Amino acid sequence: MVALIVILFPPLVIAFLLVMERVEEPLRRPTSQRQVEEFLATATPGDVDALATSGIRRAMDRWRGRRRGRVVRGTEAVTAQRSSD
Repeated sequence: MVALIVILFPPLVIAFLLVMERVEEPLRRPTSQRQVEEFLATATPGDVDALATSGIRRAMDRWRGRRRGRVVRGTEAVTAQRSSD
């Protein structure tokens, strides 16, 4: 059992690092000026609220998700809470 763990641990760590590299790569890429201009031209009140409360990164994630056809739930909860106040 110990030998199996010793043999499998390094490849599992390497696989985890490769997966995390793919996850982190979009986070390292800065938002381009064109994307910000397009965001400001097509932003909904919820997008602007996300920008004001959570910053440009979360607002851009919400906007990109909306353009792809999905909704980022974390900002929806904030928007729903603010609209009910």
